[in-house]
Amino acid sequence: MKKLRITQVISKNGATKRQVANLQSLGIRKIHQTVELEMNPVLQGMLDKVLHLVKVEEI
Repeated sequence: MKKLRITQVISKNGATKRQVANLQSLGIRKIHQTVELEMNPVLQGMLDKVLHLVKVEEI
């Protein structure tokens, strides 16, 4: 499986509760925080909801 580096680049202020919950599930708590996760269908679904708040890079 491929790994992804996910970084929050835009503040979650003004985001819906569902988007904030998705960021927390990804392990992101504050802006410019980066996490590295393995790609899977669940992760893809969460990223689709918050793609406008994060930057995704393939490792």
